[in-house]
Amino acid sequence: MLAPKALLDALSDQASRLFSGDTAQPRAELESQFKVLMQSAFSKLDLVSREEFDSQMVVLARTRARLEALEKQVAELDARMAPAAAPQPATDNPAAD
Repeated sequence: MLAPKALLDALSDQASRLFSGDTAQPRAELESQFKVLMQSAFSKLDLVSREEFDSQMVVLARTRARLEALEKQVAELDARMAPAAAPQPATDNPAAD
C-alpha cells in the first residue's frame, strides 16, 4: 500500500496525463477514464464498502452482547464458588478425643 502522499502524487500525475492530452475527447470518455483512475486509487487504499462495514458492525454488536453475557455467567459462578472455597472454622469435637 502506498503512503497517502505518494498515492496522491501518483493520482495527480495520472490525472494530469489524462487531461493534458487531446482536449477534443468526449466528456463521457474522460469521465470513464477518470472513474477507472479513481477506482484504481481507492483499491490501493484498502477501503471497505458501506455494506461490509455495516455487516461487521452487526457482528461486533452480537459479539459484544455475547461477551457481556459470558462475563455475567463467570461472575455468577465465582459468587457460587466463593462460599464453597472459604475455609471451614475448626470446631472442637469432644467425641473425637
